[in-house]
Amino acid sequence: MAKLDAFIAEFASAVWGLPLLILLTGGGLYLLIYSRFLPFRYLGHSIRVLRGKYDNPDDPGEINHFKALSTALSSTIGMGNIAGVAVAIAIGGPGAMFWLWISAIIGMATKFFTNTLAVMYRGLDSEGKLQGGPMYFITVGLGKKWWALAAFFSVAGLVGALPVFNVNQLTQAVNYILLEPNGVEASFTSNLLIGLVLAAITGVVIYGGLERISNTVSKLVPIMVALYFFSVLIILVVNIDQVPHYLGLIFTDAFAANNYSGDSFLGGMLGGLIILGIRRGAFSNEAGIGTAPMAHGAAKTTEPVREGLVAMLGPAIDTLVVCTLTGMAILVTGVWQTADVNGVSLTAAAFNASMPVYGNYLLLVCIAIFSISSLFSYSYYGSKCLSFLIGAERKHYYNYFYVASILVGATTSLSLMINLIDGFFALMAIPTMTATLIMAPRVLKEAKRYFAKLKI
Repeated sequence: MAKLDAFIAEFASAVWGLPLLILLTGGGLYLLIYSRFLPFRYLGHSIRVLRGKYDNPDDPGEINHFKALSTALSSTIGMGNIAGVAVAIAIGGPGAMFWLWISAIIGMATKFFTNTLAVMYRGLDSEGKLQGGPMYFITVGLGKKWWALAAFFSVAGLVGALPVFNVNQLTQAVNYILLEPNGVEASFTSNLLIGLVLAAITGVVIYGGLERISNTVSKLVPIMVALYFFSVLIILVVNIDQVPHYLGLIFTDAFAANNYSGDSFLGGMLGGLIILGIRRGAFSNEAGIGTAPMAHGAAKTTEPVREGLVAMLGPAIDTLVVCTLTGMAILVTGVWQTADVNGVSLTAAAFNASMPVYGNYLLLVCIAIFSISSLFSYSYYGSKCLSFLIGAERKHYYNYFYVASILVGATTSLSLMINLIDGFFALMAIPTMTATLIMAPRVLKEAKRYFAKLKI
């Protein structure tokens, strides 16, 4: 296991090198400038679309705009927002938050382009049903000669969509918050039992298909964001004297990298800090990775730009709101300076410091909702990738593999899990961003047509 752990870590570091940083962040920055911030000028309109003003049940697709965003958010608002941010701050200090924010702003532009394409170029699966996602906008938008690139995305997606990281961190949270303080020793058996419970809950929902998944997560997502916001607000009020100091430190430390303890990049600590923030930001909001277009591609609409605008709200909610809440809770309580906890345990320590007795249990409820909702959406993504590769009639086989992987995630180490998913997320980004950059002029042309017709 030690050798496997080291190999997976080297693999993740290799794929998250300079070429991918240029493709993902440089590509997103290019889309932001190329569009001249066009979609950002219509944030008010995107909220009206999300609220259902333009919904038409007769439009092609499977779910409405709100359910599409909820499905996408249920996968992005997960352990990346709690454990991922904690990992970023533990390694990078307060300055990591700044680069998370930059990642989100760039990610909003990326999401607009990728998700507009997901509706512009939908394709039919082997059962004749309309589908969206990178594999379809590659083959429909660029032609069948690009099928190998679409297949590369789908193969990477089979692993990238596995729930092992979320399950691993939820298991750690149950052990740290619930079992150990009550005298129950965390062991392989207890971890396996947690995995079996999660597998049973997940199986009930995912075998009902996209409709049941979207119905479930559209109820869970608003609740989990509101509950988490309320919880962190209490922490910030208790430590209100520390808030201005750390808000300032986020900006100064972002360029000084005084608290960065990871590997250097491009010969310096600042480069290492930047790539840490970008990597954790990508894991958190998934902009440019290609998962969200699979959810948004199923939206009921005849206007691709509308879905791009709705999808653009994802990184704002996910990273600018939820990740910031986690980061500030960890910083203002001072637990980020401790070396004995990491991942979700660091966030738990922050909650416990400000709300003794009840804080940890409140966090556990948030973590459970975050993680379980993510489990539902990722299964849809993985089965969609398998459907593209071997036919829609066989996609259900992925769910068996998916549920079994929950047990693996509950009983293996954090570093192996986080590096495995990081690595395959990076591979998914290569075809997604390549195709998006090639077809960006088509998206901008469609956007100008839509906004001209809108007259607002």
